[in-house]
Amino acid sequence: MSFQLNDQQQSIVDSIAKLSADFDDAYWFDHDHTGDFPFEFHKAMADGGWLGIAMPEEYGGAGLGVTEAALMMHQIGRSPGAMTACSSVHINIFGPHPIVVFGTDEQKQRWLPDLVQGNLLTCFGVTEPDAGLNTTKLKTRAERSGNGYIVNGKKIWTTTAQEASKILLLARTTAIEDCKKPTEGLSLFYTDLDRDYCDIREIEKMGRKAVDSNEVFFDGLPVPLEDRIGEEGMGFRYILHSMNPERILIGMEAVGIGQNALARAVKYAQEREVFDRPIGQNQSIQHPLAEDWMALEAAYLMGLKAGYLYDNGEPCGAEANATKYLGAEAGFKAATNAVMTHGGMGYAKEFHVERLLRESLLPRIAPVSPQMILNYIAERVLHLPKSY
Repeated sequence: MSFQLNDQQQSIVDSIAKLSADFDDAYWFDHDHTGDFPFEFHKAMADGGWLGIAMPEEYGGAGLGVTEAALMMHQIGRSPGAMTACSSVHINIFGPHPIVVFGTDEQKQRWLPDLVQGNLLTCFGVTEPDAGLNTTKLKTRAERSGNGYIVNGKKIWTTTAQEASKILLLARTTAIEDCKKPTEGLSLFYTDLDRDYCDIREIEKMGRKAVDSNEVFFDGLPVPLEDRIGEEGMGFRYILHSMNPERILIGMEAVGIGQNALARAVKYAQEREVFDRPIGQNQSIQHPLAEDWMALEAAYLMGLKAGYLYDNGEPCGAEANATKYLGAEAGFKAATNAVMTHGGMGYAKEFHVERLLRESLLPRIAPVSPQMILNYIAERVLHLPKSY
């Protein structure tokens, strides 16, 4: 087994590093302060063809795998933009996957080129306030009306809904009590986010200010039949096809953030002198940073394994979840240690590690909690009884 990237993969990493260098600490510091969406970065990614890295070539994409997408997102996470930069583009990588797999030729031709070219922003409408991780309990309803549906309900933590013109929406089309299984009766749509029928309210949050999170309230949103992906009632099955790639990408992004923070901590430890010696000479500084390096490397390798399995059609649920868990935990710990290495200056915005710490929390929380991943591994890998 080779752990070396091939020429194409190395070229992706180098190209993203070069592109990201045009958006420095000052750019992201400013956007973290103002909350303005990083349109310039998004456009640069679109102009470089990166938004379609995992899209089919016939629709303008590069036709590459989740491994290549993960390497790209890892490098973006490692850049000064960290999670804000990642979140501005990564729905293009995992979000439209159900369209690619289950959409008709007409739907792919109608939707995918705009996503690849960055002509519009889309958002992901799944999570609801009362359902949380229990997706089968979604209450947003899409009821048949003429040649389409009418949607009523609410979603929460809908990223980029302030700017998005489209939404990938999961809604219940058959009441759960009328279904044989709770996973049945959910349908998936990709449709216009029409403000005449939607109330979008931004959620103020502790990090990633420049990429908005929102509550979205649907009041009679009309959805044409041709905007439904696949069969009615099969949406839960379809959405699963984006979950493993999402976990791999999030985990690799978190690794990148951790490596960003670690590099800043090491630099500061080499330069900062107290009692006439660099603080990096002290084992109390060295050892936590050394542990961070090992944990981040291990998570990175798990991400490559998960991507390899996915791209080769092999089961990868355990590895994808492990990538998300290990990457998020290692990234958070590295960011925490970076703040502590900087001491009081770590609390100051000018050194940027406090921003990385705030952003490193997000991969721990979303899209699935660390506790649920531990449950998954215990049940599916270790075959222990279900605990909830």
